[in-house]
Amino acid sequence: MTLIRDPWTQLRDLTTARIALGRAGHSIPTAELLAFQLAHAKARDAVRHPFDARAFDGVFLKTAARDRATYLRRPDLGRRLDPASAQLLSRGDYDAVLIVADGLSATAVHRQAPTLLTELRRELEGWTFAPLCIVEQARVAIGDDIGERLNARLAVVLIGERPGLSAPDSLGAYLTWSPRIGRTDAERNCVSNIRPEGLDPVLAAKRIAQLMRVARDRQLTGVVNPSNVLPGTTA
Repeated sequence: MTLIRDPWTQLRDLTTARIALGRAGHSIPTAELLAFQLAHAKARDAVRHPFDARAFDGVFLKTAARDRATYLRRPDLGRRLDPASAQLLSRGDYDAVLIVADGLSATAVHRQAPTLLTELRRELEGWTFAPLCIVEQARVAIGDDIGERLNARLAVVLIGERPGLSAPDSLGAYLTWSPRIGRTDAERNCVSNIRPEGLDPVLAAKRIAQLMRVARDRQLTGVVNPSNVLPGTTA
């Protein structure tokens, strides 16, 4: 069967998106079908890949989701600590707490978080950080539970994003000012697609650090409206 190439093939050099696949008869070429199946397998593997929490130096915590199957079925349990982990945290006077969480891709955390953490600390020299928290079976909102227990003014969650078919190792960073249980996603800032093929971790650290400085200056994160601007601050 004749392979018909797409005239936009040269654009594939500029993106990992699946464009200009061409066709063979009424279907896509066999090579592209196999590449798609491989990418899908890598995405599924990223979700199930075990999280090596001991690769990081900090306080090791677990959520109320006791295993991966429960975590995937019950997102709510990944948003709060289990009782034993909650007992490990005590209140202090912290500018921020950095949280490393497996999320939906431990692969992303293993590959991107070490560089990002190093660069963030370099960018924010002089800040008072709580002990690094490393959390298994975690969702974004785990930062609210941890930040509130530590009395941290700002929580930054570095978490593996949902794997895509061209990005099984993408890390996200979520910033929440005055973290407490019940915060909504509208009250956060997000920097996503942190990986060498997306937003390089070194550049991501600079962007996150800038957002953290602004959050501290304005005492808020997220979508700004008159009702959530504190007295004495400006939007």
